[in-house]
Amino acid sequence: MSGPTKGHKSYNGAQRRGVNRGFGKEKMDRSSETLDSIREINLSYLMLAQRMLREDKPVGMFRLGLSSELADLLSGLSLAQIVKLAASDQLLCSFRFDDHAMLSALTQTSRHADVAATHTAILLAGQSAVQFA
Repeated sequence: MSGPTKGHKSYNGAQRRGVNRGFGKEKMDRSSETLDSIREINLSYLMLAQRMLREDKPVGMFRLGLSSELADLLSGLSLAQIVKLAASDQLLCSFRFDDHAMLSALTQTSRHADVAATHTAILLAGQSAVQFA
């Protein structure tokens, strides 16, 4: 058997630098795996968001950071529409902690664990809801 196989550790210097043909394929495999993960996250997020909004719209809107209009749109999507939207190669959910100080405060070990959830809710309540542009 000539040359290393996938997962084999004895690559020579040229192979480590990506000179061999397999490097591009491995990179494409990782890229494809990343896109599959994004689509899976999108589907899970949309299904969770829709369930939360249907169960308790005001609480779902608060937890998701959504406007009423966007909440109505999401809760009314059919399964086919959700699957089509989830197939995007762009992540549909966004990271809500865009402020370094807020993220740092929320990740610090708290001596008062009983108020940590309330503290998080208060910080998130100060953020505006997502609306259509």
